[in-house]
Amino acid sequence: MAVKILKPTTPGRRGASVVDYSQIDQVEPCPALTVALKKHAGRNNTGRITVRHQGGGVRRHYRMIDWRRDKRDIQGKVEYIEYDPNRTAFIARIVYGDGERRYILAPEGLKKGANVVASESADVKVGNAMPLRSIPLGTFVHNIEMRPGKGGQMARSAGTYAQLIGRIDGYAQLRMPSGEMRRIHEGCFAVIGQVSNPDHFNVTIGKAGRSRWMGVRPTVRGMTMNPCDHPHGGGEGRAKGGRHPVSPWAQPTKGYKTRKNKRTAKDIIRDRRQK
Repeated sequence: MAVKILKPTTPGRRGASVVDYSQIDQVEPCPALTVALKKHAGRNNTGRITVRHQGGGVRRHYRMIDWRRDKRDIQGKVEYIEYDPNRTAFIARIVYGDGERRYILAPEGLKKGANVVASESADVKVGNAMPLRSIPLGTFVHNIEMRPGKGGQMARSAGTYAQLIGRIDGYAQLRMPSGEMRRIHEGCFAVIGQVSNPDHFNVTIGKAGRSRWMGVRPTVRGMTMNPCDHPHGGGEGRAKGGRHPVSPWAQPTKGYKTRKNKRTAKDIIRDRRQK
């Protein structure tokens, strides 16, 4: 999948680029697998903003993705490769022999008409789901479960993958997209291959309005705010406040560790910050 550079017919299109969608099927989403998506503009149930810079954007329908791949040992055929406005990757519509349809994340290289299966003894082929104990070392995988049967949680965004590098004591060792080395129970399922649309991160938005279409509102620097709004605010001229960079709630923002999940800390073999 390539990136198309737009012609500079307007200032907003000068330098802007889009993903080439010519290989994506131009079809309507499956009605049985979509639900209306209500916008919350970053607000919680009390109406307070808990996630800043969200609001507006075009109306979307959510595509229900089969993260578990729990239709085991039943072969499915790729009916369409579709665009999904809710995620950076493309999705594939699978139709099984019994007529049931499901959406899965489309791996890079999966074509319309290909067959996929989730099985303990599946072939090591792009799009097939297998437990980590059955996957050869060195294989690229995505949509990885953290606990058996919970459904894929890791390596799901466009172009990402993890590499299986070892197995020991009933656990598989994976090199994650961030560089972190993590161990995961070898009974967890993962999908063979790399997530589709690897050129997503080469796209240039080009203008502010395009961000607004995606539901992203403007971001203001803390230095330009008043002291009551941000720790960096206030002062005469461009004053930094004489402190290290912090968030609006005074949390250090460069290198400060915030992870406190002791339950799964034992599964991290090497931190992503270690070179």
